[in-house]
Amino acid sequence: MTLTLTRTQTPAPRSPAARRPGRNRRPVWEDKPTALGQGLKGGVLVLVVASVMVPLWIVVLTSLSTPGAINRAGGMVLWPDGLTGDAYRQILTDGPVTRSILVSLGITVVGTAVSMVLSVLCAYGLSRSRSFGHRPILLLLIITMFVSGGLIPTYLVVTGLGGYGRYWALILPGAVSVFNILVLRAFYSSTAADLIDAARIDGAGDWRILWSVVLPTSRAVTAVITLFYAVGYWNAFFNVMLYMPTESTKWPLQYVLLQYVNNGMTIPGASNGGFGSLQTQTAPQSLQMAVVVLTLVPIVVVYPFLQKHFRAGMLTGAIKG
Repeated sequence: MTLTLTRTQTPAPRSPAARRPGRNRRPVWEDKPTALGQGLKGGVLVLVVASVMVPLWIVVLTSLSTPGAINRAGGMVLWPDGLTGDAYRQILTDGPVTRSILVSLGITVVGTAVSMVLSVLCAYGLSRSRSFGHRPILLLLIITMFVSGGLIPTYLVVTGLGGYGRYWALILPGAVSVFNILVLRAFYSSTAADLIDAARIDGAGDWRILWSVVLPTSRAVTAVITLFYAVGYWNAFFNVMLYMPTESTKWPLQYVLLQYVNNGMTIPGASNGGFGSLQTQTAPQSLQMAVVVLTLVPIVVVYPFLQKHFRAGMLTGAIKG
C-alpha cells in the first residue's frame, strides 16, 4: 500500500497595491490629456498672450495715431485710424530725447561690460575649491544679499567720492549682483574636471582655463546673466534721482519717460525744440506712447538673438523627469 502525500499549494499573498483597485495606475502627468484639459490650457495661454499683446498693441497704435484719431477714440486707440509718424519724427529730432537715448545706451553697454567682468572673475574664483579664502568671501557675499548698508550711507559714500553728477555713480554702486554671481559659480563648479585637469597638464594657468575652457562651455548662462544686467541698466532710473542734477542733458531715457509720462512734466530747459513745443504740434498721448515704445525697442531687438541661450541657461540645474 503506497501512500501519496499531496502538498496543498496556497496562493501567494497579494500586495496591498494589488488588493486596492486603481493603485497601479500611472501618474496623472503620464496620462493622455483629455480634450477638455487641452482646451482649458489653450484658453489660459490665449488669455496670457492677450494680456501682454493687447496693451502693447494699444501703445504702439496710439503712438502712430493722429490727434483726430486719438480724440475720436477718447485717449487710447484700439483700431487703426489715420496713422502718422509725426510723434517719432519730432521726438527723435528733439535734443533731450535724442541725448537721453545715447546716455541710456552708453550706461547700458559700459555697465553691462563692467558687471560681467566683475561677476565672471568673482564666480570663477569662488568655484575653485582650492582658491584662497573662497569660503569666507562667499559667506560675506551671501550676507550682503540680506543685509545692506542702507540708502543714506550709500548716498553719502557715493557723493563723498565725488559721484554726484557723474555717470559712474549710475554704474558702480550696483555693478555686482550676488545672485548672478551665485548662478555663475554653480555653473562653473559643474564644468567637467577632466577638461580643467587636461588644460593644467598642458601648462594652462587659471586665466587660460577661464578663457579657453570655462567660458566656451558656459555660453548659455553667460548670455542669460548678460541679459539680466543689460535689462537692469536699461530700466534703471532711481539712481538718477539721487546722483544726477536737474540738467536734462544727463538724464537717461527711463528718467525722461518717468518725468514726461508719469509725472506729466516738461523737461527743464527744453522750451524751444523741447517737449513744451512738441505738445502743440502732436497729441500728448502720441508723444508719451512714442517714448514708451522707444524704451521697449532695444530689448525687443536683442532678445531674439539671445532666446536660444536664454532658454538653455534657465533650464540649467533644473530637475528633469
